[in-house]
Amino acid sequence: MNKKKILIVDDEPNIVMSLEYTFKKNDFEVFIARDGGEAIEILKSQIPDVVLLDIMMPNVDGYQTLKYIRSNADTKDIKVVFLTAKNKASDIQKGVSMGVDKYLTKPFSIKKIMAEINELIAQK
Repeated sequence: MNKKKILIVDDEPNIVMSLEYTFKKNDFEVFIARDGGEAIEILKSQIPDVVLLDIMMPNVDGYQTLKYIRSNADTKDIKVVFLTAKNKASDIQKGVSMGVDKYLTKPFSIKKIMAEINELIAQK
């Protein structure tokens, strides 16, 4: 069976490190982007099962990245999870209306994220 692939997009190194470690330990192939621009570059050559996406990032934010993913034929079916400190109902509503599959807020539990991501991949 192929390894599951995840793209982690976040500009906070500590978050990226802990997520990368956990997913690798759980047998994922992990790609890392520090902002949406980097994520879009990676998506031109890699199609992950899931993109774990922060909203507030420099240059290209999570909303713009999600818009790109959803409007591109190669990437539109990728599961996208927002992982963000933006936890107001209006933020969540905006993410959902743009087509995000899950909306998780920081601070987060790594265990919960693993469970949510595995559940999403199982639905594919």
